[in-house]
Amino acid sequence: MSNVRIASAAAVLVLAAGLTGCGSEDGTRAGGEAQGKPSATPPVRAVQDAYRKTVAADTAKMTVTSRADAEGRAVTAHGSGVADLKDGASRVTLTSQGSTVEQRVLDGVVYQKPSGEQRGAVPGGKTWMKIDLRRLAAKGSAAQSRVSDPAEPLRYLKDVGAEDVTRLGRQTLGSTPTTHYRVSVPVSALSQGDSAREQQLRRELGKSSLPVDLWLDGQGRLRQESVRLTLHPLKGKTPGRENTAVTSTTVLRFSDYGTQAEVAAPPAGDTADVTDKMAEAGAADS
Repeated sequence: MSNVRIASAAAVLVLAAGLTGCGSEDGTRAGGEAQGKPSATPPVRAVQDAYRKTVAADTAKMTVTSRADAEGRAVTAHGSGVADLKDGASRVTLTSQGSTVEQRVLDGVVYQKPSGEQRGAVPGGKTWMKIDLRRLAAKGSAAQSRVSDPAEPLRYLKDVGAEDVTRLGRQTLGSTPTTHYRVSVPVSALSQGDSAREQQLRRELGKSSLPVDLWLDGQGRLRQESVRLTLHPLKGKTPGRENTAVTSTTVLRFSDYGTQAEVAAPPAGDTADVTDKMAEAGAADS
Protein backbone atom coordinates (compact mmCIF):
# COMPACT_ATOMS: atom_id res chain seq x y z
CA MET A 1 0.00 0.00 0.00
CA SER A 2 1.33 3.44 -0.90
CA ASN A 3 2.52 6.01 1.62
CA VAL A 4 -0.16 8.34 0.23
CA ARG A 5 -2.94 5.99 1.24
CA ILE A 6 -1.50 5.40 4.69
CA ALA A 7 -1.04 9.12 5.32
CA SER A 8 -4.54 9.85 4.04
CA ALA A 9 -6.07 7.29 6.38
CA ALA A 10 -4.23 8.71 9.35
CA ALA A 11 -5.50 12.21 8.60
CA VAL A 12 -9.22 11.59 8.13
CA LEU A 13 -10.20 13.49 11.27
CA VAL A 14 -7.35 15.53 12.54
CA LEU A 15 -6.20 16.68 9.11
CA ALA A 16 -2.65 17.69 8.51
CA ALA A 17 -2.89 21.33 9.48
CA GLY A 18 -4.63 20.55 12.78
CA LEU A 19 -1.44 19.63 14.13
CA THR A 20 1.47 18.93 25.48
CA GLY A 21 1.95 15.59 25.30
CA CYS A 22 1.00 14.22 28.72
CA GLY A 23 -0.24 10.68 28.40
CA SER A 24 -0.02 7.47 26.51
CA GLU A 25 -1.16 7.06 22.91
CA ASP A 26 -4.81 6.98 23.90
CA GLY A 27 -4.36 9.88 26.31
CA THR A 28 -4.55 7.86 29.51
CA ARG A 29 -2.03 9.02 32.04
CA ALA A 30 -0.37 6.49 34.33
CA GLY A 31 -2.87 5.96 37.13
CA GLY A 32 -5.87 6.10 34.78
CA GLU A 33 -9.02 8.08 35.47
CA ALA A 34 -8.68 10.47 38.39
CA GLN A 35 -11.28 10.70 41.10
CA GLY A 36 -13.09 13.98 41.48
CA LYS A 37 -16.42 15.75 41.37
CA PRO A 38 -18.05 15.21 37.97
CA SER A 39 -19.06 18.20 35.88
CA ALA A 40 -22.57 19.49 36.55
CA THR A 41 -23.01 20.36 32.88
CA PRO A 42 -24.99 17.73 30.93
CA PRO A 43 -22.57 15.75 28.77
CA VAL A 44 -24.20 16.70 25.47
CA ARG A 45 -24.15 20.41 26.33
CA ALA A 46 -20.49 20.27 27.36
CA VAL A 47 -19.54 18.63 24.05
CA GLN A 48 -21.74 20.91 21.94
CA ASP A 49 -20.17 23.98 23.57
CA ALA A 50 -16.58 22.74 23.18
CA TYR A 51 -16.10 24.27 19.72
CA ARG A 52 -17.32 27.72 20.75
CA LYS A 53 -15.33 27.79 23.98
CA THR A 54 -12.15 26.50 22.38
CA VAL A 55 -12.26 29.00 19.52
CA ALA A 56 -13.03 31.80 22.00
CA ALA A 57 -9.61 31.19 23.55
CA ASP A 58 -8.14 32.74 20.35
CA THR A 59 -4.80 30.95 20.24
CA ALA A 60 -3.04 27.87 21.58
CA LYS A 61 0.00 25.68 21.27
CA MET A 62 -0.80 22.34 19.70
CA THR A 63 0.66 18.94 18.94
CA VAL A 64 -0.58 16.04 16.87
CA THR A 65 0.73 12.50 16.82
CA SER A 66 -0.44 9.74 14.52
CA ARG A 67 0.37 6.16 13.65
CA ALA A 68 -0.99 4.18 10.72
CA ASP A 69 -0.43 0.45 10.22
CA ALA A 70 -1.02 -1.43 6.99
CA GLU A 71 0.30 -4.70 5.54
CA GLY A 72 2.95 -5.03 8.22
CA ARG A 73 4.21 -1.47 7.81
CA ALA A 74 3.85 1.44 10.19
CA VAL A 75 3.96 5.16 9.42
CA THR A 76 4.25 7.57 12.34
CA ALA A 77 4.04 11.36 12.38
CA HIS A 78 4.41 14.12 14.94
CA GLY A 79 3.71 17.81 14.67
CA SER A 80 3.98 20.75 17.05
CA GLY A 81 3.38 24.46 16.74
CA VAL A 82 0.80 27.17 17.33
CA ALA A 83 -2.71 27.90 16.08
CA ASP A 84 -4.90 30.96 15.70
CA LEU A 85 -8.17 29.20 16.41
CA LYS A 86 -10.43 32.04 15.26
CA ASP A 87 -8.72 32.71 11.94
CA GLY A 88 -7.85 29.09 11.17
CA ALA A 89 -4.17 29.94 10.82
CA SER A 90 -1.39 27.71 12.11
CA ARG A 91 2.36 27.21 12.06
CA VAL A 92 3.74 23.75 12.76
CA THR A 93 6.73 21.53 12.19
CA LEU A 94 5.78 18.04 11.03
CA THR A 95 8.10 15.04 11.28
CA SER A 96 7.42 11.64 9.73
CA GLN A 97 9.75 8.75 8.92
CA GLY A 98 12.82 10.92 9.36
CA SER A 99 11.57 13.74 7.13
CA THR A 100 10.65 17.17 8.45
CA VAL A 101 8.22 19.67 6.91
CA GLU A 102 7.56 23.21 8.09
CA GLN A 103 3.93 24.05 7.45
CA ARG A 104 1.92 27.26 7.59
CA VAL A 105 -1.80 27.68 7.01
CA LEU A 106 -3.11 31.18 6.31
CA ASP A 107 -6.31 32.45 4.67
CA GLY A 108 -7.25 29.03 3.35
CA VAL A 109 -3.83 28.35 1.84
CA VAL A 110 -1.32 25.73 3.01
CA TYR A 111 2.41 26.35 2.61
CA GLN A 112 4.86 23.47 3.11
CA LYS A 113 8.64 23.58 3.24
CA PRO A 114 10.20 20.10 3.15
CA SER A 115 13.75 19.47 4.31
CA GLY A 116 16.55 17.09 3.39
CA GLU A 117 15.97 14.77 0.45
CA GLN A 118 12.34 15.88 0.21
CA ARG A 119 13.34 19.37 -0.88
CA GLY A 120 13.56 18.07 -4.43
CA ALA A 121 9.78 17.54 -4.40
CA VAL A 122 9.24 21.31 -4.69
CA PRO A 123 8.92 22.25 -8.40
CA GLY A 124 11.07 24.87 -10.06
CA GLY A 125 13.78 24.83 -7.44
CA LYS A 126 11.51 26.73 -5.04
CA THR A 127 11.58 26.38 -1.25
CA TRP A 128 7.86 26.25 -0.43
CA MET A 129 4.88 24.40 -1.91
CA LYS A 130 1.54 26.23 -2.00
CA ILE A 131 -1.83 24.42 -1.76
CA ASP A 132 -5.02 26.47 -2.14
CA LEU A 133 -7.76 24.71 -0.17
CA ARG A 134 -10.59 26.58 -1.87
CA ARG A 135 -9.43 25.44 -5.29
CA LEU A 136 -9.09 21.88 -4.01
CA ALA A 137 -12.64 22.00 -2.67
CA ALA A 138 -13.93 23.39 -5.98
CA LYS A 139 -12.31 20.46 -7.76
CA GLY A 140 -13.91 17.99 -5.36
CA SER A 141 -10.52 16.53 -4.54
CA ALA A 142 -10.11 13.87 -1.86
CA ALA A 143 -6.80 15.55 -1.09
CA GLN A 144 -8.63 18.31 0.73
CA SER A 145 -9.21 15.86 3.59
CA ARG A 146 -5.49 16.06 4.41
CA VAL A 147 -5.31 19.80 5.09
CA SER A 148 -7.62 22.13 6.98
CA ASP A 149 -7.77 24.68 9.78
CA PRO A 150 -6.81 23.54 13.30
CA ALA A 151 -10.30 23.93 14.77
CA GLU A 152 -11.94 21.87 12.01
CA PRO A 153 -12.06 18.65 14.09
CA LEU A 154 -14.35 20.42 16.58
CA ARG A 155 -16.97 21.76 14.18
CA TYR A 156 -18.95 18.54 14.01
CA LEU A 157 -19.44 18.59 17.79
CA LYS A 158 -21.95 21.44 17.62
CA ASP A 159 -24.74 19.20 16.34
CA VAL A 160 -24.26 15.97 18.30
CA GLY A 161 -27.27 14.53 20.09
CA ALA A 162 -27.59 13.41 23.71
CA GLU A 163 -27.65 9.75 22.62
CA ASP A 164 -24.23 10.20 21.00
CA VAL A 165 -22.32 11.41 24.09
CA THR A 166 -21.02 9.47 27.09
CA ARG A 167 -19.14 11.02 30.01
CA LEU A 168 -16.42 8.59 31.09
CA GLY A 169 -15.01 10.38 34.13
CA ARG A 170 -12.40 12.80 35.38
CA GLN A 171 -8.78 12.62 34.28
CA THR A 172 -5.67 14.73 34.80
CA LEU A 173 -3.59 15.41 31.68
CA GLY A 174 -0.23 16.68 32.83
CA SER A 175 -1.32 19.14 35.52
CA THR A 176 -4.68 19.99 33.91
CA PRO A 177 -7.87 18.42 35.33
CA THR A 178 -10.20 17.36 32.51
CA THR A 179 -13.41 15.46 31.88
CA HIS A 180 -13.25 12.58 29.42
CA TYR A 181 -16.11 12.13 26.93
CA ARG A 182 -16.75 9.63 24.14
CA VAL A 183 -18.76 10.83 21.16
CA SER A 184 -20.29 8.77 18.36
CA VAL A 185 -19.66 10.86 15.24
CA PRO A 186 -21.63 10.19 12.03
CA VAL A 187 -19.59 9.75 8.87
CA SER A 188 -21.71 12.44 7.23
CA ALA A 189 -20.20 14.99 9.64
CA LEU A 190 -16.70 14.14 8.42
CA SER A 191 -17.44 14.54 4.73
CA GLN A 192 -18.23 18.27 4.94
CA GLY A 193 -21.15 17.97 2.51
CA ASP A 194 -19.20 15.95 -0.05
CA SER A 195 -21.54 13.05 -0.89
CA ALA A 196 -18.85 11.16 -2.82
CA ARG A 197 -16.47 11.46 0.12
CA GLU A 198 -19.20 10.30 2.49
CA GLN A 199 -19.88 7.21 0.40
CA GLN A 200 -16.16 6.47 0.23
CA LEU A 201 -15.78 6.73 4.01
CA ARG A 202 -18.82 4.56 4.64
CA ARG A 203 -17.43 1.91 2.31
CA GLU A 204 -13.92 1.98 3.76
CA LEU A 205 -15.08 2.12 7.40
CA GLY A 206 -17.90 -0.38 6.98
CA LYS A 207 -20.05 1.67 9.35
CA SER A 208 -21.97 4.94 9.51
CA SER A 209 -20.30 6.37 12.62
CA LEU A 210 -17.14 6.08 14.70
CA PRO A 211 -16.14 6.87 18.31
CA VAL A 212 -14.09 9.96 19.15
CA ASP A 213 -12.63 10.58 22.62
CA LEU A 214 -12.45 14.14 23.97
CA TRP A 215 -10.92 15.64 27.09
CA LEU A 216 -12.32 19.06 28.10
CA ASP A 217 -10.81 21.29 30.78
CA GLY A 218 -12.67 23.16 33.53
CA GLN A 219 -13.55 25.97 31.10
CA GLY A 220 -15.00 23.57 28.58
CA ARG A 221 -12.13 23.89 26.10
CA LEU A 222 -10.61 20.97 24.23
CA ARG A 223 -7.35 19.72 25.67
CA GLN A 224 -7.12 16.45 23.81
CA GLU A 225 -8.89 14.49 21.08
CA SER A 226 -8.11 10.87 20.19
CA VAL A 227 -9.43 9.02 17.15
CA ARG A 228 -8.79 5.39 16.29
CA LEU A 229 -10.23 3.94 13.12
CA THR A 230 -9.82 1.06 10.72
CA LEU A 231 -10.30 1.56 6.99
CA HIS A 232 -10.49 -0.91 4.12
CA PRO A 233 -9.41 1.36 1.25
CA LEU A 234 -9.35 -1.41 -1.38
CA LYS A 235 -12.87 -2.65 -0.64
CA GLY A 236 -14.86 -2.79 -3.85
CA LYS A 237 -11.78 -1.91 -5.88
CA THR A 238 -9.17 -4.66 -5.86
CA PRO A 239 -10.37 -8.28 -5.91
CA GLY A 240 -8.50 -10.44 -3.43
CA ARG A 241 -7.35 -7.48 -1.36
CA GLU A 242 -10.70 -6.12 -0.19
CA ASN A 243 -9.93 -7.06 3.42
CA THR A 244 -6.65 -5.12 3.47
CA ALA A 245 -6.93 -2.87 6.51
CA VAL A 246 -5.31 0.42 7.49
CA THR A 247 -5.54 1.11 11.23
CA SER A 248 -4.72 4.59 12.44
CA THR A 249 -4.61 6.40 15.76
CA THR A 250 -4.40 10.19 15.87
CA VAL A 251 -4.12 12.35 18.99
CA LEU A 252 -4.55 16.14 18.90
CA ARG A 253 -3.63 18.24 21.94
CA PHE A 254 -4.05 21.93 22.77
CA SER A 255 -2.19 23.76 25.56
CA ASP A 256 -1.09 27.27 26.61
CA TYR A 257 -4.24 29.03 25.46
CA GLY A 258 -3.60 32.70 24.68
CA THR A 259 -0.05 32.14 23.44
CA GLN A 260 1.38 34.27 20.61
CA ALA A 261 0.49 32.70 17.27
CA GLU A 262 1.48 35.03 14.45
CA VAL A 263 1.54 33.33 11.05
CA ALA A 264 2.95 34.94 7.89
CA ALA A 265 3.00 33.62 4.33
CA PRO A 266 6.44 32.91 2.85
CA PRO A 267 7.69 35.22 0.07
CA ALA A 268 5.77 34.63 -3.17
CA GLY A 269 9.03 34.25 -5.08
CA ASP A 270 9.94 31.26 -2.92
CA THR A 271 6.71 29.33 -3.49
CA ALA A 272 5.50 26.88 -6.15
CA ASP A 273 1.73 26.31 -6.51
CA VAL A 274 1.02 22.56 -6.50
CA THR A 275 -2.75 22.77 -6.00
CA ASP A 276 -3.61 21.23 -9.37
CA LYS A 277 -1.16 18.38 -8.81
CA MET A 278 -2.69 17.70 -5.41
CA ALA A 279 -6.17 17.60 -6.96
CA GLU A 280 -5.00 15.13 -9.61
CA ALA A 281 -3.30 12.95 -6.98
CA GLY A 282 -6.44 13.01 -4.83
CA ALA A 283 -8.58 11.92 -7.76
CA ALA A 284 -6.19 9.09 -8.61
CA ASP A 285 -6.06 7.94 -4.96
CA SER A 286 -9.84 7.93 -4.41
